[in-house]
Amino acid sequence: MRIQIDQNKLVKYINIVQKGISSKTTLPILDGILLEANDGKLKLTGTDLEIGIESYIDCNIFEEGSIVLNSRIFGDIVRKLPNSGINIKTIDNKANITCENSEFNIIGNPALEYPELPTLEDKVSFNIPKDLFKNIIKQTVFATTQDETRPILTGVLLEIIDGEASFVALDGYRLALRNIKVNSAEDVKIVIPGRTLNELNKILEDDDTDVEITLTSGHIVFNLGDTLVFSRLLEGQFLNYRDIIRKDHKTIVKVNRRTLQDSLERASLLAKEEKANLVKLNILEEKLIIKSNSEIGNVYEEMNVKLDGEDVKIAFNSRYILDGIKAIDAEEVELSFMGSLNPCIIRPLNDENYTYLVLPVRLAKDDY
Repeated sequence: MRIQIDQNKLVKYINIVQKGISSKTTLPILDGILLEANDGKLKLTGTDLEIGIESYIDCNIFEEGSIVLNSRIFGDIVRKLPNSGINIKTIDNKANITCENSEFNIIGNPALEYPELPTLEDKVSFNIPKDLFKNIIKQTVFATTQDETRPILTGVLLEIIDGEASFVALDGYRLALRNIKVNSAEDVKIVIPGRTLNELNKILEDDDTDVEITLTSGHIVFNLGDTLVFSRLLEGQFLNYRDIIRKDHKTIVKVNRRTLQDSLERASLLAKEEKANLVKLNILEEKLIIKSNSEIGNVYEEMNVKLDGEDVKIAFNSRYILDGIKAIDAEEVELSFMGSLNPCIIRPLNDENYTYLVLPVRLAKDDY
């Protein structure tokens, strides 16, 4: 292989494919990036067998070929080189890298030893604008669990029925649901690993061009144009989330989202001193009162709200309720309650496309 490529382009795509490489691998070949030069492009591949990332970069190819180079060493070398043309030449399993007055010689591995990424057969495809997809990830993936004993809940459910897609994450304490229309003629029910979506979020450009999503047996592929992200799907039975979201409410509160967020953040400053991050909400007579106390002291917040229905006293883990409010972009939010022992449902005002549900913390009446 003998190629010439721009340093800044190469750095950008090394950073992308490295997101598919795990530092915990027991297979030495998976520490590497696969470089393949043909048809006027350099293809970079990184994988840990759970996630795989391929990127294609325009370059000058004088001789086609391939090699696997250690990801960390190759990445560090290219980042430190001047912003100029880099020449890469391979003979057997050795790579010679030159740029202006710098020259490196490193030992690689044969490309034949590198695992192949899945082939796409019996596929279902649909498109989502990249900026919308970034927003969907932001609004759901934080509600997945980190508890590896419940692996299915470490992912986000994607369910498509009659062209309506639901992205659902839950961890036993809260649930996040985002609905959108998609151009899929087929119904789908899969669970995408949360880690895949977090890595995708770092790669996705914030524009309105589409990401093509392709489903195949046991895998999902995200086509970002010059980069493909492959991921295994999680296996298992996801909880029936539809049964969790109730339709009836005794109390509905409309409030400015920013005001509520700021008050909860202030209250949580003292809530952090307690293990439960506890904040108490008292809703009565068009007022929302937020209280928190610890051994260090206490805090009292009060704001005006629009109240429809009964007064309610309820308590939450401040982190769980704040995460949902921060995920909403609307100016006003609607909080729906069914007493102090049932979950609170939070939605953007006049928008049914996003639902956040959070379980309360049970307290004795005297503790409010």
